[in-house]
Amino acid sequence: MDDQKFLLLYGVLVGVLFASFRKVVHDRKSQAANVPIVGSSGFLASCWDGFRFIHHAPELIQRGYDLYPEGIFRVAQLFRWEYVVCGPKLIKDIAGAPEHVLSSSEGCSGFIPLDFVSLSRDLTTYVPAKFTMGHEILENLYHLDVIRTSLARNLHSCFPEVRDEIICAFDEVLQLQGSEWKSHPILPTMMTIVARVSNRLFVGLPLCRNKAYLENNVAYTVDVFRSASIITLFPPFLRPIFAPLISNKNKNNSKAVDILGPLIEERLAKEAELGPDWPGRPNDFISWMLNVADEDQKAVLPLTLRILFINMGAVHATSMAFTQALFDLTTYSEYLLPMRDEVEHIVAEEGWSKAALNRMVKIDSFLRESQRVNTNRSLGMPRKVIAKGGFRFSDGTVLPCGSYLTVAARPTHYDGSKYENAAKFDGFRFARERAEHQASNDSQDVFKHQMISTAVDYLPFGTGKHACSGRFFAAMELKAMMAHLVLNYDVKPEVEGIRPADIVFGQNFFPNPAGRVRFKKRQ
Repeated sequence: MDDQKFLLLYGVLVGVLFASFRKVVHDRKSQAANVPIVGSSGFLASCWDGFRFIHHAPELIQRGYDLYPEGIFRVAQLFRWEYVVCGPKLIKDIAGAPEHVLSSSEGCSGFIPLDFVSLSRDLTTYVPAKFTMGHEILENLYHLDVIRTSLARNLHSCFPEVRDEIICAFDEVLQLQGSEWKSHPILPTMMTIVARVSNRLFVGLPLCRNKAYLENNVAYTVDVFRSASIITLFPPFLRPIFAPLISNKNKNNSKAVDILGPLIEERLAKEAELGPDWPGRPNDFISWMLNVADEDQKAVLPLTLRILFINMGAVHATSMAFTQALFDLTTYSEYLLPMRDEVEHIVAEEGWSKAALNRMVKIDSFLRESQRVNTNRSLGMPRKVIAKGGFRFSDGTVLPCGSYLTVAARPTHYDGSKYENAAKFDGFRFARERAEHQASNDSQDVFKHQMISTAVDYLPFGTGKHACSGRFFAAMELKAMMAHLVLNYDVKPEVEGIRPADIVFGQNFFPNPAGRVRFKKRQ
């Protein structure tokens, strides 16, 4: 929004935006007049609400949730009405609906995914994707199956490599000497570390430590979400015209090909000469893609674009989540020593392994609670009704074909009827709940309180048929990084007693990129 050229251009288009918005508003209003509106229903006032949504969405959505905690309400966005669904019963209706009735892919048009669910099929059919990542990535989605299958299956065997990269990345990026305290801007610092750790599995050594490669991945990630945020402010029919002026995808793609291309060419040559089981074949994402890719996809450009894509999801989501967790750790420092004691005890018993991570219930609980409190968007699980007969909820409400709906994610997490002292950060909330269920021999409910578990009242990864398939990798990475940090470093806030405020844009919450934390290496 600081780009003067964009602001001038956008000002010229205000009249077009107004006309486009008015048409959709009246269409939606006539189709579902039985669903209450939060905000204004008048001609000019509802139009203004659509613009105000950019800066006041969280308050508007919370107001609707307070009024209809078990129902559905409507809010005006720039070019359409958004139906917001509240309460576990109705959220469960959405979670279980088939794709041919409620489409998650079409529901993502104009919606910016901000967590690891961006690795799911949703983002690749999300409207700005073709402008920010290119048509090529949309034509064949086999890399998503690789995430669900090969990546998930290899987390245990690849953990030693992940652990090794975490050690090296923290040492080399933080650059601490002796007992000094050193301040770092957390979000960009964690993006660099996460990019290294993730790419140890994606492309392996030595490229995962190549500075130019990592910088381009981070730049690509930032540009995708920056560009998408701007492009969605334009009417759909204008996006193809102005998107090329906004997105830097061609520049990022070209640089990625220059850096990653030689490695991919080498892999393709060995596959052609020695077959898929050649001695010393790396166990990484490139190899996993080559196992399933069609022949026309076994080329530098399509493979490079897919590596960029999974980097975008992993780097963006995991670095944001870890940044929020670090802000929580420095704000509530009483949790550091109990987590350190847990890590020391478990590692002393069985060393570093994925199985050891699974036993770190306090680490798991702290991260789960951080995601609950710092939900990065007010709305989640976007869907579009595509069944001709509409969609009927269990309470009898019918939304017509063409309606867009989401769930009130952040208000759900702050609902006192679902969480005791919901507005308070309670780092070991879920560890206590797991212990209570374990004491009663309720193994199923023990699982429900793990970080990777989804539910109608816990929505960082969505829930139901389209729950985030990348959450297993994300959780392992986050837990391993947090365990390493509390064991090897002391941390404190840049300014005692002050947590850097989130940046809010539309219904999205971003950790403050200028927020800093001070680190000291434990002696």
